[in-house]
Amino acid sequence: MVRARFGTFSIVAYERETQTWGIAVQSKFLSVGAVVPVAEAGAGALATQALANTRYGPDGLSLLRRGRRAADVVRELTEADPGRDERQLGIVDSKGEAAAFTGRKCMDWAGHEVGDGFTCQGNILFGPAVVRAMARAYESTGGDILDRLLAALSAGQREGGDRRGMQSAALVAVRAQGGYGGGNDRWVDVRVDDHPTPIEELKRIFHLYDMTMLNREDPATLVRITGDVARGLQHDLGILGYYTGRFTGTWDAASEAAFHRFIGEHNFENRERDDGQVWPSIVEYLRERAAAEVDRRSRTAPIVPHALDRGPGAGAPAGGGRSPSAAKKPPATE
Repeated sequence: MVRARFGTFSIVAYERETQTWGIAVQSKFLSVGAVVPVAEAGAGALATQALANTRYGPDGLSLLRRGRRAADVVRELTEADPGRDERQLGIVDSKGEAAAFTGRKCMDWAGHEVGDGFTCQGNILFGPAVVRAMARAYESTGGDILDRLLAALSAGQREGGDRRGMQSAALVAVRAQGGYGGGNDRWVDVRVDDHPTPIEELKRIFHLYDMTMLNREDPATLVRITGDVARGLQHDLGILGYYTGRFTGTWDAASEAAFHRFIGEHNFENRERDDGQVWPSIVEYLRERAAAEVDRRSRTAPIVPHALDRGPGAGAPAGGGRSPSAAKKPPATE
């Protein structure tokens, strides 16, 4: 029986400043995010690939929870595994120390590069330039761990990546109470299971995830909801049917209620504020949605005076929705 192997390149990393562990991975393999990345806040993170041994995930985390160093965990997992020659493994422990293993029977090209707080590894690659480029990109890219992980993934693909092509990708990051509502440590968990350009699709989906689920914007960019900002929000909320008042620029109770409803229906509740300020990305998102609605109605709505001043949820004019041509005609005289 021929056992399936899948070519993969991944990076496992730790950001000390925020105590965040993350993994980014791409492969010519369906749903790579369901197999390769494993992480737990406070313990560490790992990637198991090549002829992946999925026991490395729970067994590795069990060792990492006990404070074992990455190099020791790699050694214990692989020495106990009779199939180790066909395995590949990268680990970053609770302190950010990294270690990796590439079995001597992994399909060429296969190898890894370990750096300060991260490890890059891959198999069935175009060559060593793939993991080398990933490492350099992670070291030199600005931003937080997520920006750097995605940059590393793109750099690896630019050097050829998996020599059989592309299919799936994933980005996982954990930090204490980082999940939705603080209920778990799953800060980021985004996957592309099957796509011709999975890294670019991963970036697209992550942008939406970042805008709604995370809060990575600089607080210095917050804007106060007054004057033209308030007037613009009232206008856009009105176009979308959330607000029915006048565009006065005064942020009153009706405006706040309309904005709160919009926030909830568009999944921005993690980023709602109660200090009279708003994130610029939410302002821009609302503006784009309102512009799209105006464009849609400009092309499809009937020509009715002031129709574009009413949102999609506005009530129909008095007299019902029938057009004049549909009204009942008086009986003809004989």
